[in-house]
Order: sequence, then structure tokens, then C-alpha cells
Amino acid sequence: MAPSLGGGHFPGRAAIEAYGNGGFRFAGMSHRGSILCLPSGIWAWDAERPADLDAAAFARLFAEAEPIDMLLVGTGTDLVPLAAGLRQALRDRRIQADPMATGAAVRTYNILLAENRRVAGAFLAVEA
Repeated sequence: MAPSLGGGHFPGRAAIEAYGNGGFRFAGMSHRGSILCLPSGIWAWDAERPADLDAAAFARLFAEAEPIDMLLVGTGTDLVPLAAGLRQALRDRRIQADPMATGAAVRTYNILLAENRRVAGAFLAVEA
């Protein structure tokens, strides 16, 4: 069994190797639940469903907003638009947000990460 995101944080950037079954694999580790992928590393994230995606859920991201140009938001199995208040809070920090289904968001994140872009990811875990 792969090590898990024990303390809730993996220090460093890493591609997402797999997703599904309620979690993610990255850097030879696995984590059950949603994750935030930020310049400071990969963090366990309490958000579980699209209704949880509000400004409070993104407090950690807002604290690191300076080195982030784009945020990919995996909204679960389907695309769910971000609420107007969250979109505005992101715009106020000059972060372009792109919501999409979690699978598409993870694939796009991996491409942009490989290009060394200033990208962050907020991925809701999915079962499928």
C-alpha cells in the first residue's frame, strides 16, 4: 500500500498519477478525499461537493495567490460553474479560474505543470 497524505500536506509540486475511488495518487502516495495543489505543495482539502466551493474553501489558495496565474477546479463528475462571489474573489487576486469535471481538470493540470506554468488545482474527489 502506498503511503498516504498523513499530515495533510505533501511539500512540493507533483503530477496527479491517478484519480477515482474517492481519492488521488501522486508522488508515489495516495490520498482519499479532495486535494488542493498549490505552489507550496499538495494539501488535503475538506471540500466534498460543488456546494462546498465558496471563498472560505479557498482560504489557503488566497494566501498563496501571488505565484498563481490559473486555477483549475475539478467540480466532480460534471462541470459545475463557480458561484459569482467566488469568481469575483479569484478575479480580485488576478487568478483565472477554469472549472471542469475533475478528470479533465487533472489532465489539464498535469499538462500545465509539465510546462512549468503557474497553475494551481482544486480537485473534488470522485468515485468513478
